[in-house]
Amino acid sequence: MNKIKTIEQFLSGKLNAEEALLIEAKLLLDEELQRKICWQKEAYSVIETYGREKLRLEIEAVHQKLFTKPEHSGFKKKILRFFKNNSR
Repeated sequence: MNKIKTIEQFLSGKLNAEEALLIEAKLLLDEELQRKICWQKEAYSVIETYGREKLRLEIEAVHQKLFTKPEHSGFKKKILRFFKNNSR
């Protein structure tokens, strides 16, 4: 766990200059550390992509509720008027 925490701090720029320099030196010599950092970056990328997709789906669900339900027709009209007036 301690190595994972150090890798996370390194990738997020939270290590002090000496610690970061030490990790960079170790990266030159330690292929296992290189792989661990590569996999950690990949994990961050997957998590970020998942988060973006989840947010997109939530926004789409709100959009569907606000623009298709009859009880929100007044809101829909206001929004459409707003964008129609501001597109000029």
